[in-house]
Formats: sequence, C-alpha cells, structure tokens
Amino acid sequence: MPELPKLFEQIRLRTPARLLSGRSGAAYRTETQLQLRTAHAAARDAVRAELDLQSHIGLKLGVRFGLFEVCSQARSKDEYLLRPDLGRRFNEQSRAEVCARCSASPDFQIVIGDGLSVTAVAAQVPSLLPVLAERAEARGWSLGQPFVVRHCRVGIMNEVGELLRPRVLVLLIGERPGLATAESLSAYMAYGPGAKHTDADRNLVSNIHARGVTAVEAADRILDLAQRMSRAGRSGVGLAEDL
Repeated sequence: MPELPKLFEQIRLRTPARLLSGRSGAAYRTETQLQLRTAHAAARDAVRAELDLQSHIGLKLGVRFGLFEVCSQARSKDEYLLRPDLGRRFNEQSRAEVCARCSASPDFQIVIGDGLSVTAVAAQVPSLLPVLAERAEARGWSLGQPFVVRHCRVGIMNEVGELLRPRVLVLLIGERPGLATAESLSAYMAYGPGAKHTDADRNLVSNIHARGVTAVEAADRILDLAQRMSRAGRSGVGLAEDL
C-alpha cells in the first residue's frame, strides 16, 4: 500500500499527539524519546518558573496598561503547589493594593494569573490582552484596571469579586502543561463573582495557544460570552457559550 506513509503524515499533521511515530523493538525511537524528554522539561519549567512582570509580559505592555503585580497568600512556589487553598486568597498587602489602585464596579475586569504555566502567560497574554481590552472598550464597556497575580489559583476570582464588584470578571491563567504544549492559557469567567461562587458559577474558554484557540478568536469568544452573561445576569452551568 504505497499511499500508507502519506496517509500517516496527514494524520500526524492534524494533531500534536505522538501517533504512528514508529518504534525500535518495544521502545520509542531515539528521536521520539528526545522529543518527549524536551516536552517534559518544558512542562516542568512552566510549572516551576516564577512570574516576572517585566520579562514575561513586557515593559511596554506593562506601561501601556499600568499593570502591577500582587500575590496570593502562598509565599513561595513550593508552598503554592502544596497548598492550593493559599492561592485562592490575597495576602494583606496585596488586598490593600488592589483596593487602592483599582476602580470599583467596572463592566469588565481583567486579571492575569500565573497558574500552573508561566510559559503560557508569557506566550499568550502579550497578544491577547490588547485585543481584549480594545474590543471591550469598543463595545462601550468600562474597563477595570488590569493587574497580575503571582501564585494564583482560579478561586481568587471570588475575592476579586468581593473587593471590586465587577459586572464580569475574566481571569487569564496558565493551564497545567502537558506533553503536547506548555503554552496553553485559559480564560475563566464569572458574572458578579463573590464568596459563595463555585466552579459551577464559572465559564471557561481554554486551549488558547498557537495550535489551539488563537488570541483573536479567544478575545471574540470571551467578549461574546461576557455579553451573554450581562444580558442573562448569570454565569456558569446555566449559561452555555454560543458557538
């Protein structure tokens, strides 16, 4: 079947999964094994890296949006990984800074969190944030002061909601990396988040990366979903994204 190798190549071009890569005896070929080790190292680096506003997001973007950095109650990366609960609350200094530097009750509040992949934040946020902010303002929405959270978990959305009372909140946060990519970002969203919110009250646009959802496509989906939330007055499992 001479057409078989061509078919294999077409299948492999459609997915980053390591399909039909061949083997040497019972093991992967050397090339495949090296690719796996490279991907595993990239995933570990993405999780262990410490977020730096200037180097990972950029000085120019930081100045343009007046970005500032705060931190959860997790005092180190090790503590953050061992104690997810600490990543869901601000420390006292950060709580005061958010209240002092951010306006209350915006229509649309953007927060950036490192999550489990600083690599994803560095790769996606510089292109996504400007598009998201510009298109939100083009819709006539008031835009809250964006800021960055170090050692951030998704649950910190509840405290942001309690402090700033945004109509719609979006958290751009690094996804747990896999062996296909370490650059995947998620956008968690909630309408009027507060202390009683759970995962069931949030919506999600995930897989924002070069081979997944592009920055422009993600921005449109996030904004359309935010508009649906505003009209319905709710978010979460009771509000499906219109694709």
